Amino acid sequence: MESMIIVLVGVLTTVAIYLVLSKNVVRVILGTAILSHAVHLLILSMGDLKIGTVPLLGEEASTYVDALPQALILTAIVISFAVTAFILVLAYRAYQELGTDDLGAMRGSQDE
Repeated sequence: MESMIIVLVGVLTTVAIYLVLSKNVVRVILGTAILSHAVHLLILSMGDLKIGTVPLLGEEASTYVDALPQALILTAIVISFAVTAFILVLAYRAYQELGTDDLGAMRGSQDE
């Protein structure tokens, strides 16, 4: 199961890098969102997908599931959602002002 998730992380990273290297602003934003999801899956798989009981004090179980990776991923999902929403609003405002979503045309100078 963990090897399948690692392969999925590799595929998501490949797609994200392809999208980030494009000239369209929306593709770059989607690429960063996909890359953040790939990192979330990587953190989850590094946290060792094991079966155990809940980490409660007072229970007498031999194995416990570590709750720290899930807490980190939940925090990272909220932060990446907020950053993605902010960047989408910023891109929309830039499109309204400049009339284009091409990163080359947004640079401002034709000589570069």
